[in-house]
Amino acid sequence: MKILEIKELVRKDVPIYYRRLFSGIVIMELLNKSVERHIDFSIETKPTGHKEIVITIAEPVDYPMVPLLRALKTFIDTIDKKGELPG
Repeated sequence: MKILEIKELVRKDVPIYYRRLFSGIVIMELLNKSVERHIDFSIETKPTGHKEIVITIAEPVDYPMVPLLRALKTFIDTIDKKGELPG
């Protein structure tokens, strides 16, 4: 399983400055085939500076959710640190 990219990434307006909401389409490789699913996710910065990422996948995926969500959180955290998320 590999997360390839998140396309059509859009930031939603939220009046709370420490929470950012996004939606997009994740492209991932599952069992040697490419799969696209619509996702919504939020990144909330806690008072301690820790970032909490919460992901919602709209359609079912034929793959265990725990490793899939862990890989997605890592991917989202990486592109956030690189500054590739829409502002």
